[in-house]
Amino acid sequence: PAMKNDDIHKDFFADVWEVVKQIPCGRVSSYGAIAAFLGSKQSSRMVGWAMNASHRQPGVPAHRVVNRHGMLTGKQHFFTETAMEDLLRSEGIEVENDRVLRFNELFWDPACLADKQI
Repeated sequence: PAMKNDDIHKDFFADVWEVVKQIPCGRVSSYGAIAAFLGSKQSSRMVGWAMNASHRQPGVPAHRVVNRHGMLTGKQHFFTETAMEDLLRSEGIEVENDRVLRFNELFWDPACLADKQI
């Protein structure tokens, strides 16, 4: 039987969450890098939806996913307005004006998982 659209989204979301769980503490990744790693480069917005839905999933560090410029674009989906920034700061990541400082240095590319099984 054909998969319903909801089932496809659930599978994609689960794949996103598995990748996000691999982002090391003190590092960040981007919606687009995660989408590209999952073979769906045009689906960065859907990665964002998965991050919004991840707050009900244990162990998914959604605060480590930012946009391609290091901006905390998902911050309004956290339990408080400053929660995303607070979580990043607790891992030693500096944030100024809703942007990760030293983003290029702290960026974690999920492509490094290509050699591993997730």
